[in-house]
Amino acid sequence: MSKPKFAHNVFQTANHEAMRDWYCTVLDAHVVYEDATLTFLTFDDEHHRVALLHPPIEFQAKTATTASLHHSAYTFDSIDALLERYSMLRDKGITPAVCIAHGVTTSMYYQDPDRNFVELQIDRFPEPDQATAYMLGPEYAADSVGPAFNPEELLAARRAGASAEELSDRSWALKAELPNPLGVLMGG
Repeated sequence: MSKPKFAHNVFQTANHEAMRDWYCTVLDAHVVYEDATLTFLTFDDEHHRVALLHPPIEFQAKTATTASLHHSAYTFDSIDALLERYSMLRDKGITPAVCIAHGVTTSMYYQDPDRNFVELQIDRFPEPDQATAYMLGPEYAADSVGPAFNPEELLAARRAGASAEELSDRSWALKAELPNPLGVLMGG
């Protein structure tokens, strides 16, 4: 069975500018992408290693006793490896809370027993520069989260012969017309 690799951490924050500046300083990182909802930072050749989730709603500031990690992410090397892991987990009664075609990744978000999200994903682009270019393009600017998708439909489409490229494109997920996934990611 294929093993995942660590991809990134996402912090939900009420103080994104200070968090952004701190991580840039501490990790010698730089901003790859930033909008009203998301900030992506990297310090190596990955398209992002730290992300800050700061949608235009009012978060309470973190205290010393507040849990704040939104999710950690793990990348698989192929859509088949991701779907193999999905099937194995589904068969054990563990299903994703939401699946999102981000455009830069195809992602399945699970929740651990403390309700922290764990993102299992594949990258759409083979090179980080291609992912960065996509994030700076019009499709991503119009919707930096992306549409939700049904993992069973993804599995069925792959088994029916759909290519990884076809299934990684947002247009495939948009056909499902599922509700906006941001509410699930925000705990709603």
